Amino acid sequence: MSPLETRTVSTLALIYALRMFGLFMVLPVLALFAQDYQGASASLVGVAIGAYGLTQACLQLPFGVWSDRIGRKPVIIIGLALFSLGSALAAMADSIWVLILGRALQGAGAVASTLMALMTDLTREENRTKAMASIGASIGLSFTLAMVVGPVLAAWFGLSGLFLLTAVLSILAMVLLLVMVPTPKQQIRSKDARAFVHQLGDVFKDRQILRLSFGIFVLHAVLVACFVAVPVALVDAGLLQADHWKIYLPVMLVSFVFMVPFIIVGEKKQKMKQVLLLAVLLLLIAIVLLGIELKSVAGITFALWLFFVAFNILEASLPSLVSKFAPAGFKGSAMGVYSTSQFFGAFIGGVLGGFLSEYIGLSGVFYGMVPLLLLWAVLVVTMDQPRHLSSYRVALSEIGIDNHRLEMELLSVPGVHEVVIMIKDRAAYLKIDTQVFDPITLKQINT
Repeated sequence: MSPLETRTVSTLALIYALRMFGLFMVLPVLALFAQDYQGASASLVGVAIGAYGLTQACLQLPFGVWSDRIGRKPVIIIGLALFSLGSALAAMADSIWVLILGRALQGAGAVASTLMALMTDLTREENRTKAMASIGASIGLSFTLAMVVGPVLAAWFGLSGLFLLTAVLSILAMVLLLVMVPTPKQQIRSKDARAFVHQLGDVFKDRQILRLSFGIFVLHAVLVACFVAVPVALVDAGLLQADHWKIYLPVMLVSFVFMVPFIIVGEKKQKMKQVLLLAVLLLLIAIVLLGIELKSVAGITFALWLFFVAFNILEASLPSLVSKFAPAGFKGSAMGVYSTSQFFGAFIGGVLGGFLSEYIGLSGVFYGMVPLLLLWAVLVVTMDQPRHLSSYRVALSEIGIDNHRLEMELLSVPGVHEVVIMIKDRAAYLKIDTQVFDPITLKQINT
């Protein structure tokens, strides 16, 4: 990467991290603190935990379309401002309904796809995979850090303090965007970077993409539902809220170490389907153990470790699988459906977790997730074995180009398996085998 690209990608990754850190920081403590709000019940606490997911799911695609019309940076600033306002409202809340409204307003700042589109505008094609990996790593790091830091800061400053800090971090993200990130000279309407409305119908017909989208829906439903119950279970088992970080820190670190070999085996040995199935089954075992070991801090700790080994494997492998299964030129739309499913799953997980906690009890929250996980396991078993292909975009310089000739020439390049030419976008979208494909060979083709 050039120095400008490095600075841009690093800054965008930090903006992602600040935003996600604020969202995740309250996850391990909200179920405990929200019980004291006026009008609170276990069901409404669950809604408060998952409310951000509903607005995120509804607004991801509209924000992306809007950014094509008025520019990426204005839309991102508006989204971050909404996120900051929602955080401030949640900080001032004294009733559960105001807290729910604040959380929903946080989610209304749905700029993840727009940030990715901005990154596409500001990086060269050959550097985009590295850029996306950097952003993915920043999200994973922010989640891990938030799970550990959240309980500590909540013990010092309370839930309102966490929300105020989140508002400040969002303002900092706006400053970084304005000062450190250049405004693109032109916007690339890349079909790898964001979703397009006219492609969604085709994506919904793709059974493999729908399987993966259902998977991320279940994964985040289970995650949020669990954190309706886990913090309460730890307190009931005798662990003070201020000491919860002592559980989360080793669990997150050790689970990450154990996750890495599975991802390496899945990618290197082309066994991603088998790794995916194993992770779903581990998640199922972890959920059952959480339901059984509710009164034991040691038992909850072991179950959480198993849970996050599986969670980290799935969180890392599912986006990669979407990229592998998505037809050439449909990656952005496939990821749009996938991301919407993820956030909708978070909302349903909060609602379902709160309901089960109130009317069945804490163990009911975990056992209530079992049918979803069993269905997911069946869908993984019946899933096709993924081809280990990646997406690649080629900019076209000619307007009156012979589509058929160019398609045949691109398909003749070693490692190219699929070609979709979009003259309107002045781009060709390829599915490539990275072990065989060499971008230099494209220079021999008049594109």
